[in-house]
Amino acid sequence: MEKIGVIGAGYWGKNLLRNFEQLGALYAICDQDCTNPNLSAYKDRKLFTSCTDLLADKSVEAVVVSTPAETHYGIVKEALMAGKHVYVEKPLCLSEDEGMELNRLAKKNKLILMVGHLLQYHPAFLKLKDLVDSGELGKIQYIYSNRLNLGKIRREENILWSFAPHDISMILALAGEMPESVYTNGGNYLSSKIADVTLSSLTFGNGINAHVFVSWLHPYKEQKLIVVGDKGMAVFDDMAAPEDKLLIFPHKINWKNGNIPVPVKENAIAVHFENKEPLNEECRHFIECVEQGKSPRTDGEEGLRVLTVLNELQRSLENKGSVVTLKKRRERHFVHETACIDDGVEIGTGTKVWHFSHVLKGSIIGENCIIGQNVVIGPDVVIGNRCKIQNNVSVYKGVTLEDDVFCGPSCVFTNVYNPRAFIERKTEFRPTLVGKGATIGANSTIVCGVTIGRYGLIGAGAVVKSDVMDHSIVAGVPARQIGWACKCGTTLKFDSETARCAYCGNEYGLENGKLFDCKGVETGRLFSRKGGAEIR
Repeated sequence: MEKIGVIGAGYWGKNLLRNFEQLGALYAICDQDCTNPNLSAYKDRKLFTSCTDLLADKSVEAVVVSTPAETHYGIVKEALMAGKHVYVEKPLCLSEDEGMELNRLAKKNKLILMVGHLLQYHPAFLKLKDLVDSGELGKIQYIYSNRLNLGKIRREENILWSFAPHDISMILALAGEMPESVYTNGGNYLSSKIADVTLSSLTFGNGINAHVFVSWLHPYKEQKLIVVGDKGMAVFDDMAAPEDKLLIFPHKINWKNGNIPVPVKENAIAVHFENKEPLNEECRHFIECVEQGKSPRTDGEEGLRVLTVLNELQRSLENKGSVVTLKKRRERHFVHETACIDDGVEIGTGTKVWHFSHVLKGSIIGENCIIGQNVVIGPDVVIGNRCKIQNNVSVYKGVTLEDDVFCGPSCVFTNVYNPRAFIERKTEFRPTLVGKGATIGANSTIVCGVTIGRYGLIGAGAVVKSDVMDHSIVAGVPARQIGWACKCGTTLKFDSETARCAYCGNEYGLENGKLFDCKGVETGRLFSRKGGAEIR
């Protein structure tokens, strides 16, 4: 049985804790509030208040993320970089670019990435999908769902993002494709900036139309999905008794005189299904996927599709219900005709690969990067977004560049500490991590096995043999720290123990040899090297 860590023990997290405990897989819990009453039943489990500390525990094989949506991207990325399988509650994250990055990272590291779209694990919905796929309802004409309640009203997200993801996930699964266009209207009643009620419409190329009505200002709870086909109609009512949750209505439309539709009503037929708790089935499915290495029913790509629809509906909502046409996602990047890109390489939108460069198999390059002339990348290298790699640089296997890294001309990375031409040492590669925003100067050498912290600055010609702290400036052979750099790259000049950047105005302080920003956050400490960089 896998050892699973649950991150977030709040409103929904407590249910995940209960189910993974019942399945015998709960190993560790992370929650910022150590007095959280939801933790009281799990005192024999390892407890953490820091996500980074939980991920550093080598016994944790997989994590479940149940935290506010705005934190999903950072936590999931950190977990994937730490080599953990991830099950994240909906939504996957908040932007498509972030979702694409997380999927690339999971694929690159051969890890499971699953999104908690709960109703795709409901036995009644699975039976409904079988009925649709088998053609028993005929050609599907339209689908509509109601998800209504006078329940928990959120202030961090509107009703569309809080309630609709489950319905969108089910509708996409039944339609079998992405919609061509969408629109949504909403009403803001409790706050001028947060929609409490929305009505959304999705139009598909195969002729299906779908509607989603969600509200947390409703007199009673209703969770209903209705599918209308030309041979029958089905109702999935999650609030009904088990024997009535899934009903088939074999209604028909007969045509009188060839042009007058006449409805023929029939009695409802209850559809039998195995009555199991959906959340328990979802948790069990995640464990099976991790153990067997199979793709989840609601994997990261499915989560990205739902996220894409949500973002377009939000755009329509902000534009007072205007119709939004969904564009097919295409990787728009430039590769010079003299460059060589191996099979199995992923290159993000906006990235440019210039003359005579070679990207080897298994490598992943993020968005809006510039890869100069005569650059070699890979195999199996991960490069973040907005990186600039100048001419004549080789980024070998074992090297990871986070976002916004600058590699100066002819800088050198190594991946074997004591190479010999006549001894095979491919199993001895030492990982090198270059943190977000760092700069590697021209002709400098980075000896393998080190971490260069965020916004670190390596002087031209330096030879780096040990870890470099965040914001640290190092130079020389071997490289030694000679100062501190602002986030913008300007050298900080300290008056006593404080400094104000002359270029951008950021303020910093020094205390016991550590750098702090103007808010008192420590920025000059070393990165964690336990499976990846800290997310701060």
